[in-house]
Amino acid sequence: MKKAKLILDKDFAIGQIDKRIYGSFIEHLGRAVYGGIYEPGHPLADEQGFRKDVIDLVKRLQIPVVRYPGGNFVSGFNWEDSIGPAENRPKRLDLAWFTTETNQVGLHEFVDWSRKAGSEVMYAVNLGTRGPDEARNVVEYANHPGGSAWSDLRIKNGAKEPFGIKLWCLGNEMDGPWQMGHKTAYEYGRVANEAAKLMKWVDPTIETVACGSASSNMPTFGTWEYTMLDECYENVDYVSIHRYYGNPTNDTPGFLARSMDMDEFIHTVVSICDAVGGKKHSKKKLNLSFDEWNVWYHSNEQDKEIWKREKWGPALPLLEDVYNFEDALLVGSMLNTLIRNSDRVKIACLAQLVNVIAPIMTRNGGGAWAQTIYWPLMHASVYGRGTALRPVSESPVYDCADYEGVPYMDTSATLSEDGSLTIFAVNRDPEEELELSADLRDFGDLRVKEHILLHHDDVKAVNTEEHPDNVAPVAGDTGRMDGGKLTITLPALSWNVIRLEPAQ
Repeated sequence: MKKAKLILDKDFAIGQIDKRIYGSFIEHLGRAVYGGIYEPGHPLADEQGFRKDVIDLVKRLQIPVVRYPGGNFVSGFNWEDSIGPAENRPKRLDLAWFTTETNQVGLHEFVDWSRKAGSEVMYAVNLGTRGPDEARNVVEYANHPGGSAWSDLRIKNGAKEPFGIKLWCLGNEMDGPWQMGHKTAYEYGRVANEAAKLMKWVDPTIETVACGSASSNMPTFGTWEYTMLDECYENVDYVSIHRYYGNPTNDTPGFLARSMDMDEFIHTVVSICDAVGGKKHSKKKLNLSFDEWNVWYHSNEQDKEIWKREKWGPALPLLEDVYNFEDALLVGSMLNTLIRNSDRVKIACLAQLVNVIAPIMTRNGGGAWAQTIYWPLMHASVYGRGTALRPVSESPVYDCADYEGVPYMDTSATLSEDGSLTIFAVNRDPEEELELSADLRDFGDLRVKEHILLHHDDVKAVNTEEHPDNVAPVAGDTGRMDGGKLTITLPALSWNVIRLEPAQ
């Protein structure tokens, strides 16, 4: 059995975790909305057509914020299409995903759904085919109390009280040539600055997120962030970053090491933000919104076939990745990475929430179930609040195609106000258990409250409607405490949540 060590201390504080790092994303894409959160006529639909079984699964995740309505979709979206009587709303061709958008779920409906799900809305404005005027108008519509054209129209449409949306994305992935209204970094920086300025003049309490590069693999990455921030630094509050990983070559050790790339990505963008701030002699510090992240590759070939057969159909079953156990392990390590960088990553959205590269799957007219990746997200969201602690660890390592010295043990830790401590740990070793020795003496007399374990002997195991608990958490070995030191076993290829509380 391999051995690993961990030291945690109250003085090793990274900072307070913003609960919004456990956010998610609903785009008008595939069956995320229609057949996902919304399905009138379903046996479990409520009076508005929202599926109550889906709401229940979302509420268990304790998702604090949901990004909406896109994504690539937003770069061609007219927000005005989504208000007023549903029967009068236009059907539009969505050029992002080659489908038809019916607009039956719009701004009012999504605000209602998010409240039912216990979440807040993170709203994205169209800076692709549209611009600052439409951006300031939707803020006025959503947030102004009344007495103006747009706010009075909201009231007429049935919402007397403002929606109070506080977090706004300034477009989406605007350096991507696939984006409607694709722009250069300078063009985007100028329009983002003007949009943010006008939006904040309407409502000074909002926060804005500028688009970083669509990916660290983009040829524009780095120069995009620097150039666009040079134009809009003082009027934006966050920079977005997006990253997805896949395992098309079936290289499990290399796949599980991908969170190291995520860590490097975060540090690079933070450095660029600080460089621009330094150049401007600014006292303002920009933080990051990692508002798209996940595993995404399973459905790529399937989507090509769907577009060949059904282009322009509504709510096509696109991006429906069926996640396996190894995907859950990488998602666990990505969550660890977010926690360890929570001093600068203040918002993060697992993309997406239902059906579309999602932790929750549904069948039209049928059931809803949790995919494998649901569990680490739920555990981190529920137990990963409070102060993030910087783990000092020693672990055996391995080499893979893209990285050398990959630790078999990947960890993060959080401390709650009541003195309870949570350790999240992934064992990447495919064959051996890890004996973890954790020095926790600075926290006083602790006891292990529980050890939640996610493990399966088959890394390709999945959950289905018929077998929703094939990959599901169980109680693990609680180890032993001796003089403030914990010794506990982490099974081979496992996600572990070790919860400790004061013994008194």
